[in-house]
Amino acid sequence: MKNIVTARLTLRPISLADVDAVHELWIDPDVRRYLWDNLVIPRERAEQMVRAMIAGAERNGRGMWLIHEQGADEPCGFCGFIPRDEPDHAQLIYGLAPSAWGRGYATESARAVMEYGFATLGLPKIAAAADVPNTASARVLERLGMRFVRREIVHGIDLLFYEIENSLLPGAVSTESPHTPRR
Repeated sequence: MKNIVTARLTLRPISLADVDAVHELWIDPDVRRYLWDNLVIPRERAEQMVRAMIAGAERNGRGMWLIHEQGADEPCGFCGFIPRDEPDHAQLIYGLAPSAWGRGYATESARAVMEYGFATLGLPKIAAAADVPNTASARVLERLGMRFVRREIVHGIDLLFYEIENSLLPGAVSTESPHTPRR
């Protein structure tokens, strides 16, 4: 995986050095509400997930990126693919720190990751899910051109499922060499 650069953001592949920053983001009450079903996960669970994301990236190129505003050292969010082994599609996931809400970063980063999935990984389809009350996330998925496919209760959570077939999305991104800026 390489860095992805958009007009306003740099997305860099997640690493074990990011566990503390990711854990802090994932336990934020506004982030965890829809990401972890409002559970405060221990740092060890965050590390397990980061390890799984790194393993997925090594296995099939489907990993996670941390979102940085251009020139910023601290991440303002994450975007990538949930570790799964389905060969026919990947599941998109993203989240932003509340301080980054309302700026279009979710759409911008998700579009770049989807472009990467289609153009670089050759994915035939990308799927995503949003909790029914998370209307902001559903709007992002619709702005990305994803189509609603079903509503389903999974493990007691009412979810909306979306997907998009492989096609190049509008908007250019570039990939840099996979250098990792350190704090």
